[in-house]
Parts: sequence; C-alpha cells; structure tokens
Amino acid sequence: MSFWRNCSGLRRHQQGAPGRFLSASIGCLIVVLSWSAAAQQKDSTRPETPEAAPIEVPAASETPAPVAIDELSESRSGIQAEIRTLQEALTQRQQALENTRERLAFAETWRKRLQSEYEGLQRRLATAGLDLTREYANLLRRRLDRLERQHLADNLTETIKGQLEAARMEQFRLEEFDALLQPSEATGNALAQRRTELLTKLGAAVTAHLEALNNYFASVNATQELIINYQSLLRQRLFWLPSTDPVHLQSFPELVSALAWLFDPGRGRDLAKGAQAAVRSHPALSVFLALLLAGLAASRTRTRRALDAAGQSIGNVARDRIRHTFAGLGYSIILALTGTVALMLLALLVSPAGDFGAELSTGFRNAAFLFFLLSMVFQVARPGGLGERHFKWRAATLDAIRRGMPRLLIVMVPAAILTPLTEAAIEESFRDSLGRVVFAVASIALALFSHRVLKPGLAPDASGKVPLTSRLIYLAVVATPLILMGFSLYGYHYTAVQLEGTLFITACWVGVVALFYYLALRALSVRERRLTLERLREQRAAEREMAAVREAADASGEGLPATLDMPEMDLQDISHQSKTLLRILAAALTVVGLWMLWANVFPAFRFLDEITLWTVAPLADGGQPLAVTLEDLLLSLLLGTATVMAARNLPGMLEVAVLSRMELAPGTGYAITTLATYVIVIIGVVMTFGALGAQWSKLQWLVAALGVGLGFGLQEIVANFVSGIIILFERPIRVGDTVTVGGKTGTVARIRIRATTLIDWDRKEQIVPNKTFVTQDLTNWTLSDAITRVIVRVGVAYGSDIDTVHDLLSDVAMANSRVVRDPPPAVFCVALADSSINFEMRVFVKSMLDIMPLSHELHAAITHTLRDAGIQIPFPQRDIHIKTDA
Repeated sequence: MSFWRNCSGLRRHQQGAPGRFLSASIGCLIVVLSWSAAAQQKDSTRPETPEAAPIEVPAASETPAPVAIDELSESRSGIQAEIRTLQEALTQRQQALENTRERLAFAETWRKRLQSEYEGLQRRLATAGLDLTREYANLLRRRLDRLERQHLADNLTETIKGQLEAARMEQFRLEEFDALLQPSEATGNALAQRRTELLTKLGAAVTAHLEALNNYFASVNATQELIINYQSLLRQRLFWLPSTDPVHLQSFPELVSALAWLFDPGRGRDLAKGAQAAVRSHPALSVFLALLLAGLAASRTRTRRALDAAGQSIGNVARDRIRHTFAGLGYSIILALTGTVALMLLALLVSPAGDFGAELSTGFRNAAFLFFLLSMVFQVARPGGLGERHFKWRAATLDAIRRGMPRLLIVMVPAAILTPLTEAAIEESFRDSLGRVVFAVASIALALFSHRVLKPGLAPDASGKVPLTSRLIYLAVVATPLILMGFSLYGYHYTAVQLEGTLFITACWVGVVALFYYLALRALSVRERRLTLERLREQRAAEREMAAVREAADASGEGLPATLDMPEMDLQDISHQSKTLLRILAAALTVVGLWMLWANVFPAFRFLDEITLWTVAPLADGGQPLAVTLEDLLLSLLLGTATVMAARNLPGMLEVAVLSRMELAPGTGYAITTLATYVIVIIGVVMTFGALGAQWSKLQWLVAALGVGLGFGLQEIVANFVSGIIILFERPIRVGDTVTVGGKTGTVARIRIRATTLIDWDRKEQIVPNKTFVTQDLTNWTLSDAITRVIVRVGVAYGSDIDTVHDLLSDVAMANSRVVRDPPPAVFCVALADSSINFEMRVFVKSMLDIMPLSHELHAAITHTLRDAGIQIPFPQRDIHIKTDA
C-alpha cells in the first residue's frame, strides 16, 4: 500500500516536485539492477560439474580459535586448567597446519599440471601457427569453457588473509606469554614446566602454520595469474579461427530441428511449473516487481506530461535551471523502466525451469539490459524530450531514431533472449543453425537502423558536396554489422559474436559518455547565460558609476585611466575554454573505455609494452633496471598533451563551475586560477617525466641546485612573483583603488604577477614592482572607505566676532552638496596668529576627485560670505625698525 501511496503522491505533485520523480526513477533502477546482480550471483553458485572450483575455500572450523587465556595463573589449579587449554589449542593448531599443508600440496599439484598444460599448448600453437582446423578450434573452445568453470572461489584469498591475520595475532599473544614466564619459577615445578613446554610447542606450530599459509597464499595467487594467462592465450587464438563450417544445405534441416526443439509443447508446461516455483521461492520479490510494473505502467501518461513540462522553461534565462534537465532525465528513466521491469519479472519466473529455464532467464536479463539502453535512446529522442528541447539535437536525426527504434526493439529483444539458448552447450548444431540465423537477423536490423539514423547526416553542404568524413562514418557504421554477418555465415561465428558484442558495449559506453557530455554542456550553457546576464547588469552599474567618476574628474582637473584592467575573463573565452575542456574529458573517457574493452579482444595491442626503447639504471645496487617501453613513451606524450590542454582551458571551467558561484573579488578568482594552473603544470611535468623513467630521487639534487640558483640570480623576480601572489590573495590593493606608495600616487589600473601599473593624475603609467607594495609603507585611499577629510584654513582680522565667524563658516560648509553629513563638518578657532585669528574648517568628501572642486567652492563661498558680513581677511603685517648710526 505504501508503494501505491507513493505513486499517487508522485502523480499528484509531478508538476511541482521533479526531484521526487528523479529519486523514484533512480530507486527503481537501483532495485532492478541490484536484483539482476543478485540473480546472476545466485546462478553462478548453482551446482556445476565436479571441476567447478578445484581449490575450495577453507571452512571456518579450520581457523583455530585464540587460546582462551588472558593472563598466566600462579595457582596449581589455574596452571592445570591452562595446560588443558594449551593442549587443546595445540591439537587444533596441528590439525589446521595439516589441513593447510594438504591444501598447499593439492594447489601446487594442480598449478604444476596447469603450468605444464599451458606450456605444452604454447609450444604446439607456436608450431602450428594459424594453420588450425575447425576441430582443433572446437577443442580449444572446450578447454576455454573448462578453464572458465575452473575459477577460484571469489573469497578464497580473503579467507587466507583472515587466517594469516589470526595466526599473527596468536603468535604475538604467545610471545607475550613467553616473556612473562620466569625460568626460576619453573625449576622443580612439573606443572609449570609442562605449561612452558606446551607454550613452546604451540608457538612452533603457529610459526609453521604461518609459513604454510604464506606459501598457500602465494600458490593461490600464482594459480590465479596462470589461469588468466591461459584464458588470454586461448581467446587470442580462438578469436581468428573458424568455429564452424560455412552455411551449407545441411544447415536448413538443422534449423528446422532447432526450431522444433525451441517450440516443443513441453516447454510451456515446464515454464509454467517454474513460474509457480519461482513465486513460492521468491514471493516478496515477485510481488514487488509486479507492483512496480503496474505502478510504472499506470503512471506513464503523467510521466510523459511531466517530461514535456520539464522542457517548458528551457531557453528562458530567468527560469531556466539545470535541474529541469536532470528532472527530464529522471522522467526518461521512468519511462524506460516499464519494459525493463517486465523482462526482469519474466527472468525471475522462468529461472527454476531446468537448464532451458536457466538459459532463458539469462536471455531475459540480457534483453532487459538491452531494452533499457535502447529505450533510453528512444525516450531521449522523443518529441519534447532531452534531445529536442534540452540538447538541441538535429531534428532529422531525432525523427529517424523515433521511427527506427521500435522496429529495432522488435528484432533485438527476441535476439537477446534467444542468444543464450543458442550459445549454450545443449546442442552444438543449434548454435551453428539457429544461432547464426538470429545473429544475421540482428545484424541486418542494426545495419538498417544505422542507415536511417545516419542518412540525414549525408546532406550536401554549401558547396553541394557531402563531406568525406560523413560518408566514411556512414559506410563504416552501416557496413560493420553486415560484414560481421558474413563472417558468421562463413564459419567465423564465434569471432563475429565477440566482435559485435564488444562493438555494442563500445556503443553503449560512447553513448553514456555522450550523455554526460551533453548534460555537462547543458549545465555550462545555463550557467554561462546567467553569468552573462549578471555581467551585463554589473557592467551597466559600473558604466553609470564610471560616468559619475569621470564627471567628477573633469571638474577636478585630474586625469583618470581610460580603462581599468579588471582581472576577469571574457565570456567568450570562458565558453570556449569550458567546452574545450569538456571535449577533452569526454575524449579521454572514451579512449580509456575503448582501450579497456578492445585490449581483451585484440591482445596484439599489448605489443607496445614489449618494445623497449631504453633502460634506466636502478637506484640500489643489485636492483633491476627500469625498462622504458613504447607504451611508456606514448603515455608520456598523452600526459604532456593533457597537461597543456588542461592548463590552457582550466580557468574558464573554474570560472563557470566554481568561482562564479562564490562571493569572491575578481583578484581572488584570478589568483585561484593562476595557482591551479601552476599546480596542474607541475603535476603534469612530474607525471610525464615519471612515465619516461625519470626518478625523483635522482632529480631532487638538480632541482635543489636550480632552486638555489634561482634564489640568488633571480631573487628580485622571485620576490616580485611571490609578492604578486600575496597581493592577489591578501588584496591590500585592488584595481580602481587610489594609492600612494614610494612617493607615487595614482589609480591601480592593472595587477600582474610581477608588477602593478598605476596611472597618476597626469595620465602617466607608473610600473611599480609588486615587492614595493609588500615591503614599503602603502596608503590606500579607497581600500575600505573612500571618504576623505579636507581642511580649509581661514584667517580673520583682530576685532572680528569669533562666534559670528564660526557660524558663518559652519553655514558655508553645510550649504555645500559635496560635503558629507556623516561625519559632520566642524569649524574651530585654532590660533591667534601675528596678523589674524585663524580658523580651520574640517569637512569630509565622498571621493578624492571631489577635493579640488570642493576646495574651490569653499574658498569662493567663504570669501563672499565674510565680505558680505563686513569681516575682513587681513593681509600679513610686519613692523620694520630701521636703525642708523649717528
């Protein structure tokens, strides 16, 4: 009932809660995939042939329990109890030692037999070359099947590690007991002597058990490595050998027999009984999948409406958010899960119906995985879906996918269901007849679908010609399934199946990478549009402020820089760098995935690691020289290229993804991107040279010497560089600030990593090293507050009324619009001078550019006001006394 309530709540609130749909879709997907993994694990543990696991996992009883003694006793009864405990522990340890030695002997015997078999096959294959018959290839295939069944238990090594850890702990405890024993106390005491002897024997048994376990662990690891190499050798040779005869007239009767076997009326009864058994054995899971299927089917209409609604705000800068795209992805997953859950339910129901049911269950699981992938492609391409509204893909391609995908599903889902039945070792002729027919039909369907999807890309360009790249891609994608079909019909069915399966997984991997690429590209585009809007608003505000400043500068007669070099990136550079870095990451993920997938199909790719270019001397005497191969050289070139590309394009990605979301000043963001670029370059250089065999222990003295040389030879440059970083982070000055340093006053126009540019009032550019701002006294007139005090001095004649003068000057200050009210202006009588009574008018202005206009306005107003009030501003008076000699 809770499930239905949740589904009802989702339907009611689907328009306002996209996160719930996304959570539900992810939850459903996790449940289905978790059950699939559990089912596959359960199927893998079904009873197999007697050689399924030659080396069994040691039972828990083979690990002796720790000795049940916390501390040694001194009483007679306590020592007797300890002797019994030690005797029992010694018996268990000796039995465990014997079991481990038997397992070790068996593992060594089996490993030597496999080693001999492996080396003999290597010699025979080297002699025969590629001239092998189909019968010999079938023998190799059966041997590969046997090796795949003879896998080691998954938890074997972990169990041995657990036994080793328990034995080490026991050895440590016994050493502590031995250290507490006093030899003088055991003299003449038979019980104490017996306890000492048992402790000694138990310690020796534990030591021997540790040695046996270490040997057993090494033998198991060597066996596992041998099995992997053996399987790799067989796959490498089988891949290019025919697995059957070419299609001939006898293949048609075999096809009829295979179809008769497949549609045997008794299959229905067996599957019905298996379904009943599955419901009885897994009632909760069966009911859950059935209810989940019903809920998904009932909510499809509302989910499609929600998917359409998620794209309504796309393109609207004010309302567009990346969460709409993730919500659309969640709705697409929900729509794709309906058929997936149905196929998983069928896989559960048919699994108990014998060997046929087990293989059919595997087919249904494979079909569920295939259906989910193809259905996701269809949902992304649906009208109003992610491809059309969110990613802006080509309309013709989306239309071709929408029309071709249902037809492809009709063919590929049954093919995925039948493939395990035809490939199973039930009847080899079924694989050669029905299996090849199924493979051929699936290949033709893939070729037709590829033709429909890629055909719109063959449209002529402006010159009337179809681009050569488009034609090559079209021919390769369409022809590959048909060529593989020809291989299968000619007898290379195993090769064709392996290649097409790997190609399908490759296409899935490329599709997943492309989906994440477009999701990231969509997130960047949304952020870039919002960042553009914010920048436009900030730019308009800055232009209005700059206009006011320029007006004040013109009135004051001071020069201002035409432009200030704000340390922020251009939006076009940000967009270009972000997209470039995304393409690099997507290409790197694609290449890594392709290499991992195809390295197993083409072991010949590994020849790059066998071509040694040079060797590096070992660090220690007697060590092995380090070989630098062609693969290492290619890896170093790849790392170097990645470092250069990342260093060039990282600032744009950081600006969009991180820095634009933080409340940072432009200088701080510039410092972060600069230091991040330095770190990337340093790490990339170290990794690049490391891949070429350069060892840090050999280079550290050279680096230290270079550091000392740079410190002495370029100390001023280094000091300015470090000071530039300090300025960018500590920010004692900013672009646009008015500063005074070293007797120079001007506006900060540019902050660079070595020097800062000041533009003084005469419009001259002063290049000041960054070290000056860090080591010398600095006055920043506008760091935290641009308000500045101005003092105007006035002298009046003796005999003037001081109170009247004070009131007049105060009125003049309050009447001027440039004078700020907080702090308020003040007038003081400061001195009785020789010729006048001196007053000071102290006022504050908003900007330094107001100082000269305000000074002019105040002096003019004071002169007029005092003259109108009849108050005289005296001239300086001097008395001259002339003495003459009589």
